[in-house]
Amino acid sequence: MFKWVNPKTKTEAELSIPEHVAIIMDGNGRWAKKRGLPRIMGHREGMKSVREAVRTAQELGIRSLTLYAFSTENWTRPEEEVNFLMKLPKQFLETDLKELDEQNVRVLVAGDVTKLPRGTREAVDEARTRTATNTGLDLVFALNYGGRDELVQAMKQIASDVAHGTIQPDEIDDVMIGERLMTNMQDVDLIIRTSGEQRLSNFLLWQGAYAELHFTDVLWPEFKRDHFVEAIEAYNARTRRFGGV
Repeated sequence: MFKWVNPKTKTEAELSIPEHVAIIMDGNGRWAKKRGLPRIMGHREGMKSVREAVRTAQELGIRSLTLYAFSTENWTRPEEEVNFLMKLPKQFLETDLKELDEQNVRVLVAGDVTKLPRGTREAVDEARTRTATNTGLDLVFALNYGGRDELVQAMKQIASDVAHGTIQPDEIDDVMIGERLMTNMQDVDLIIRTSGEQRLSNFLLWQGAYAELHFTDVLWPEFKRDHFVEAIEAYNARTRRFGGV
């Protein structure tokens, strides 16, 4: 349990902390546009919010934090913006990997990294290898990730196994499918989306089947610790029935 005083209501609450939180980090471009800046400056500023979200997750005792960094659909954005976005994971890990490792954070990636630039792949591989034995927060970057693509790849693996006779069709269940996803992660308890948009945008379609959804108008570069905890407070106000009564 986590004790928190809401800065708006000045009331104290004792919060139950979800084990797995996922964030759709939206609004970087709009943040920049409001200030007459190029969109890439919004992405640069958004890296500060990534750092704060990671530290907040550690403070709260969240077990897994998944961040939607680059989707399979983001390749259609302007070339300059895509090139800049591809550099951000490398920059972030170069500056923050030492601290993440010292804080016992394990870095993971969900998505097809084979299509990422070489420098980005190398930075990701180094981070995963260096932190592989850490037992603290699981920090998952969804890079070149799409929920539908993830399910398609899992189905292809299962179809191949059936064709080779290593499994029988009647053995296929949700556990088997989950084991073949890009990152064999636990189900998501809470999905947060910033910037006011209210959709999942092809994010964790399988793992988020029963996730609570929290939408905030705050743009990602402005998303701070108190906004994160407010989302946890909203999560605590929900009754999770998982299809029951």
